[in-house]
Amino acid sequence: MINRDNYLLSRAYLDHLRDSNQLGQASVTRYQFLLRHLLLWADEVPLSRAHELRPPYPMYLRNLPGGRTNGALAPTTLRKTVQVARAFLGWAKSGHPREFRDIQQAWIDGLRAPRVPPSTGEHRFVGIEEVLRIATLEVQEDDLATRRDQSAACLLFLSGIRASALGSLPIRAVDVPKRVIHQWPSMGVRTKNTKSATTYLLEVPELLAVVATWDGFIRPRLPETAMWYTPTISNWGEQRLSAGPPGSNRNVALAKRLRLLFAAAGLPYQSPHKFRHGHAVFALQHARTMADYKAVSMNLMHADISITDGIYAPLASDEVQRRIAELTGEPRTVRQGTYTAHKDRPSRQEIARELMDIARQLDA
Repeated sequence: MINRDNYLLSRAYLDHLRDSNQLGQASVTRYQFLLRHLLLWADEVPLSRAHELRPPYPMYLRNLPGGRTNGALAPTTLRKTVQVARAFLGWAKSGHPREFRDIQQAWIDGLRAPRVPPSTGEHRFVGIEEVLRIATLEVQEDDLATRRDQSAACLLFLSGIRASALGSLPIRAVDVPKRVIHQWPSMGVRTKNTKSATTYLLEVPELLAVVATWDGFIRPRLPETAMWYTPTISNWGEQRLSAGPPGSNRNVALAKRLRLLFAAAGLPYQSPHKFRHGHAVFALQHARTMADYKAVSMNLMHADISITDGIYAPLASDEVQRRIAELTGEPRTVRQGTYTAHKDRPSRQEIARELMDIARQLDA
């Protein structure tokens, strides 16, 4: 049974996140879900005695029963759960020093996610070939719902936008000719942690053509405040566009519609978020400098480049294979720097000069 004082303390922390940290309701709900693990672990014991409990909280999380090989929680969720507990306990000790006097700050700071064996599965993402296959599907002119879904799939890949943002994206927030999307909560766009950013589209002509066609179709027919991924209404088999606001379950609807689109293209289904992964992997594979890498990170609306690196650095196995093969293949002209590789082994001085030149360009 959950200790009542622990529960009330967690509610006060969630109110703090909502009011002082100005987190959106979706983020607060996520924190509430993650904190529930801490409350269940403590059971009837006050959290002021958390340092006495056995097994320690990280080990408790690791041993939760579930369908995964390494436990119920994915490694990223495991890290986030411990991080939230650490922040919550630090807040509790700071705000209630008397009750939490027996817990040392060093113990709180020392809470770390347990190491888990790495998964042997492939990282899943929607690749460019799959999006192109979807983009070239033959769709009837009067099938507005499928045309919309097809263009949405292309936009998801080109922009890396989250499904929640796409579902709430007004027409006025999209500028296809300039390759710009205004992910601004002030326009009603639902972004993670209510972040606001102007993001940009990849330059893939085949996909941009599909997006531009749909964009040009809806603009003269709908007000600019209507949704770009607009609802459709069907009467006696005839479809028409709706200028109504998005529903609360728009993300679920998008996932269901994409499932039909994947089936029509003869492809295994992947969730809307896998398009975001595909955008990131495609962009990072084409990055040539640290400036490119930083631009990809900013376009994904990440707080810093380390987040991008941690999530997307593991590439598909065929990409790794290709890059490793190129290291031992026929020498070719180096992309950056002044030294041109040749069959004669370069001297150490030449290698050093080349590496210094590349480093200077990456830092520029």
